[in-house]
Amino acid sequence: MRSNNPVFNRSPEFNGQRGGQGAGAPYAAYGQQGYSDPSSWDVAQGGGYGAPQAPISRMTVDSVVQKTAFTVGLAVVVAFLTYALTPSLEEPSGFALAGAAATIGGLTAFGLSMVNSFKREVSPALVLAFAAVEGLFLGGFTKLMTAVADGIIVPAVFGTFAAFAATLTVYRVFDIKVGDKFRKGVIAVMFGMVALSLMEFVLSFFGAQIGLFGLGGLGLVTAVVGLVLGVFMLILDFDFVEKGIAAGLPERESWRAAFAMTVSLVWIYTNLLRLLAILNQD
Repeated sequence: MRSNNPVFNRSPEFNGQRGGQGAGAPYAAYGQQGYSDPSSWDVAQGGGYGAPQAPISRMTVDSVVQKTAFTVGLAVVVAFLTYALTPSLEEPSGFALAGAAATIGGLTAFGLSMVNSFKREVSPALVLAFAAVEGLFLGGFTKLMTAVADGIIVPAVFGTFAAFAATLTVYRVFDIKVGDKFRKGVIAVMFGMVALSLMEFVLSFFGAQIGLFGLGGLGLVTAVVGLVLGVFMLILDFDFVEKGIAAGLPERESWRAAFAMTVSLVWIYTNLLRLLAILNQD
C-alpha cells in the first residue's frame, strides 16, 4: 500500500515496510506482552526464551484527533497572539510588523513543511515547530487582510471548520475511494500553486508581480482553485488515516496525519480569507 502524497509516502509502515523488523515482517499482535521477568517464564510450555517484545501502540482515531487538535490549537494560539501583539495597522509600524510576521512565518513554515513531508521518521517536535511558525504567518496574514475588508475573520474561521466537517461527512457517507490518479493530480496542482506563489514572491522584489495571489480577477480565480484544492487535500488526509489505522501503523504516525491536516486546514483558511477579502473589499 503506497501513497503518492509526499507527506505520507515517507512512512515506511504505510508503504508496506515494517521498520525495525525487516521489510515485510509482521508486527507482533496488538497488546502482546513480552516477558522480561524470568519469574514470568512458562518453562513447562517451553516459553520465555525468545527475545522479549514490547507492546506497540497503534494509531487510532482518538490518537489522530488528539494530536491534530493539539497541533491546530498551537497554530491558532500563536496566530491570536501575533494578531493581538502587533501594532494596529493605523500605526506606521503596523503594516511593516504584520508583513514581517507573515513573511518570516510563511517562509519558515514552508521550509519545515518540506522537512516534515520528506522526512522518513516523523518528528513530533518538528510538527509542533511547524504549527508555531504557521501560526506566526496566520496572525500576520490575517491582520493584513483586515486592511482590505472588515469582518472577514469570523466567517473565514467558521467556513474552514465547516469545510472540514462537510468534507468528512461526504467522505464517510459516500464511502469515497481515493485512487492513484486522484492523488497524483491533487499533489501536482498543490506543488504547482506553491511554485507560483514562490514566483510571485520573488517577482515582488522587482515590482513585476502578475497578480495571481492579489486582490483582482486572477487572485479571485486562484483563491477559488485553492479552496477546492484544500478540500481535496483533506480527502487525501482522511484516506491516509483510514488506511493507516487498518494497516496498524504505530501511534507516532498520528503526528504525520496531524501535520497533514494542519496544512490542509491552513490552506483552506488562507484561501477562504483571501476570497472574502476580494469579495468584500472597500
